[in-house]
Amino acid sequence: MTYIMDGFTLICVSAGTLLFLAGTLGLLRFPDTLSRLHALSKADNLGLGLIVIGLLPQATSVTGALKLVCVWLLAQLSAATASQLIAGVVFRGKPPPK
Repeated sequence: MTYIMDGFTLICVSAGTLLFLAGTLGLLRFPDTLSRLHALSKADNLGLGLIVIGLLPQATSVTGALKLVCVWLLAQLSAATASQLIAGVVFRGKPPPK
């Protein structure tokens, strides 16, 4: 049973890492800010979700698993908020504050 859980963890964490790398590639390659933001936010949210799902079977307690889920939810909330703020500034054409 532990080999199955270890294999599941390895597959999910590897897939999450690949999504993080794809998001980084999109950040570096896409031409405008909104395209970059879209690629980065989608890949990072799904990548972190896969990493958390992969690490859940390795959690030693329910408290540890809840902490992982809370970190993922906090990252989802902060990424959505930051994306909305950045997109709003770009849409209105204002320079970012210094």
